[in-house]
Amino acid sequence: MNPQGGKAFGVLKAQQEEFLDSLNKEFLDDPKYSMDEDLGEKLEMFKKKYLEFDLNAQGDIDIMALKRMLEKLGAAKTHLELKKMITEVTGGMSETICYQDFARMMLGKRSAIFKIILMYEEKAKEKAEKPSGPPPKKIIADLP
Repeated sequence: MNPQGGKAFGVLKAQQEEFLDSLNKEFLDDPKYSMDEDLGEKLEMFKKKYLEFDLNAQGDIDIMALKRMLEKLGAAKTHLELKKMITEVTGGMSETICYQDFARMMLGKRSAIFKIILMYEEKAKEKAEKPSGPPPKKIIADLP
């Protein structure tokens, strides 16, 4: 599969989105999460994040995708730390993070390291609005 684009890649991404939508429906129907505010919006955001970090288009977030994601956020980790994060999210059952584990972690009460980092990224995006255009001219009166 060529992740650079093209018709086949678009079809694959559409299939992945449909599959994740079906999993989101299971979470919406689950009485365990029925008291969660804005559950639909949260699940939609989690789906977009998950698709963004699924770099190999296999449907799972592996250690290299997690490493690239954290480097992008400016929080580079060692392979041992990454393995610990994955073990914490999956409960030691897998070496990759599937969408169900990802959504359970994000909706859960525990504050996993991975969850904290993703929340930090969202907060940083909200504050990252920078003024556009050239900076204003400085005059001598502006000096301290």
